[in-house]
Amino acid sequence: MVNDGDTIAVWFSCGAASAVAAKMTLDLYKDRCNVRVLNNPVAEEDEDNRRFLADVELWLGVEIEEVRNPDFPNASAVEVWDARKAMSFPRGAPCTIELKKKARYAWEENNHVDWHVLGYVHGEQHRHDRLVAMGEPLLPVLLGQRVTKDQCYQIIQAAGIKLPRVYSLGYPNANCIGCVKATSPTYWSLVRDKHPGVFAERAEQSRRLGVRLVRVNNERIFLDEMPEGATGGPLKNMDFECGLFCAPEEAA
Repeated sequence: MVNDGDTIAVWFSCGAASAVAAKMTLDLYKDRCNVRVLNNPVAEEDEDNRRFLADVELWLGVEIEEVRNPDFPNASAVEVWDARKAMSFPRGAPCTIELKKKARYAWEENNHVDWHVLGYVHGEQHRHDRLVAMGEPLLPVLLGQRVTKDQCYQIIQAAGIKLPRVYSLGYPNANCIGCVKATSPTYWSLVRDKHPGVFAERAEQSRRLGVRLVRVNNERIFLDEMPEGATGGPLKNMDFECGLFCAPEEAA
């Protein structure tokens, strides 16, 4: 039960679902709770995400606060990968740990919070349930209303806000361009086509660090080994969460 005076932290990821989650949370609780909308900036996101954040901030009527890990003030995933000498783990990535999880922990050292809100939509109940079972105090704002991802897109557009550019380019979410959690050749072929400079950077760094990021024919290979036109399954919504509540066992 949400009590009067509780502090609710809404984690806005520059995606449509978390934007709608922030709006619905404010509509439901702003009159009796302290609702704070927070964002972990990441340098490798598309620059249009910052435009989207500014538009959403005006729509919400509240400040979207930046939350950074003081150990990585530039909020750069590339810097994290070089510092950790790794780009991905079996159940996560060091960029998520440093730029989101540890940023959250640093923020919570100085800020009390009773509830967290994430952009989990209808069909993602398993993600919510997993975190609740781990003891995270989550409010299922979108899940409680059975809001779908497509409905989130529609709500944002009805508010007169242009969606982040990455969606129109075919990317399944507003995460970093060249997300190292992705293993699908369909995704990496899209990056090579739409952002060849980013693809080249990921290929060089992953080769230098010995990280095989893409899976082709059930074999992990380096990006610079991926054949032209390689594809896997269709890109709808990549089945991983780039957020501050995943892979706790890898946060050490």
